[in-house]
Amino acid sequence: MCELRDECGIFGIFAHPEAAKLTYLGIYSLQHRGQESAGIVTRDSDGLHGHRGMGLAGDVFNEDILASLKGNTAIGHVRYSTTGSSNIKNAQPFQVEYSKGSIALGHNGNIVNAKRLREELQNHGAIFQSTMDSEIIVHLIARAEDLSFEAALVSALGEIRGAYSLVILTDKYLIGARDPHGFRPLSLGQVNGSYVLSSETCAFDLIGAKYLRDIEPGEIVFIDDSGIKSIMPYPKHKQANCIFEMIYFARPDSKVFGGSVYEARKNLGRNLAKEFPANVDMVLPVPDSGNCAALGFSQGSGLPFELGIVRNHYIGRTFIQPSQRVRDFSVKIKLNPVRDLLKGKKVVIVEDSIVRGTTSKARVKTLKEAGAKEVHMRVSCPPIRHPCLYGIDFPTPEELIASSKSVEEIRAFLGLDSLGYLSVEGMLNSMPQGREHFCAACFTGEYPVEFEKGIGKYSLEKLIS
Repeated sequence: MCELRDECGIFGIFAHPEAAKLTYLGIYSLQHRGQESAGIVTRDSDGLHGHRGMGLAGDVFNEDILASLKGNTAIGHVRYSTTGSSNIKNAQPFQVEYSKGSIALGHNGNIVNAKRLREELQNHGAIFQSTMDSEIIVHLIARAEDLSFEAALVSALGEIRGAYSLVILTDKYLIGARDPHGFRPLSLGQVNGSYVLSSETCAFDLIGAKYLRDIEPGEIVFIDDSGIKSIMPYPKHKQANCIFEMIYFARPDSKVFGGSVYEARKNLGRNLAKEFPANVDMVLPVPDSGNCAALGFSQGSGLPFELGIVRNHYIGRTFIQPSQRVRDFSVKIKLNPVRDLLKGKKVVIVEDSIVRGTTSKARVKTLKEAGAKEVHMRVSCPPIRHPCLYGIDFPTPEELIASSKSVEEIRAFLGLDSLGYLSVEGMLNSMPQGREHFCAACFTGEYPVEFEKGIGKYSLEKLIS
């Protein structure tokens, strides 16, 4: 399991009598994408009605709050901050009134030219309510007073660079949009004749919606009483779907970028077994994110698959706890070894990734203290050497263990008997959609969209400071 902070989850539904409740279920399904804040905005004839709060969706909302969110169209959002600090002002959906009406927006991704755009807007009198890069989009729309709303949105999104999947709610429309590179996922579904948008298809399953297709990179869909209208207003770019969605972020029961996450992760494990076999007694997953890759490793190697590490499911995903102190405590209580199974055995544990290495080091120590004779590790992605610029809160290069240490040095630091990482080729060849359309910049350093001149690659918090 890696030690990363996730990005966000977005959801929207049009013209359903239980819009607020289904949106709550939708963001509940996407809770793994962010535990920092949750919000829902609905629409009825009186306008937009919103509620946001810090914490999990189940803590932010109750029956009374959902009943107060009137209307049959809604958007929802769960967040972990990537750009913008952790406070209620930065909770989404972001909701404002402006000269042409009401608008609410939920954003998954990261705008890499946010600093320049924010400065330009402020110089022209814009007053920002938050430190989110997402708010820039609303200001760009409001600034285009001489254009229709549709044209203003196209103009605004044409000015931003980087990663965005959006759900937008106005007095007329439910809108879904993806950036031209398609970094972040967004799917279109339908339930009882109502259109639904979601970061992942697992939310469709919970509410009984049928998956129709993905929103295409560079596509904007406008959903209103007359139906759905799709436009592709931007020049085509090389697709750059975030491969970490397939490796770690998305739920294994989801379809993301048109491919099965479960299948991809098993393929990663099978290819890992080919590249780095292990002479051990059993294969152990690091639950839960390593389960599928470990199963693939077991099947590919012929080694028995055992649940030698048991997870306490009442503890949240470690990497999205906001402080190091809380994260360190969670590591100790989250996973526990099965001592009778491990005693005197040689084991290989399958991780999805290693970031700083501190969590993995503690886990190896625990397994050896539990009686394991040898502990080997196989990682179902290549070494992470470069931060992500597009909506994942990777640490700085100095904090990424693979940016300064060789594989052998990492092995020694973690206290392992052997260590093997999947190759870039093996990773790309594991994708059921094909290998051509993925961003792997965190492994290769080849960024599809760079920061503008004068903005450091790795200073995500400085984007808007």
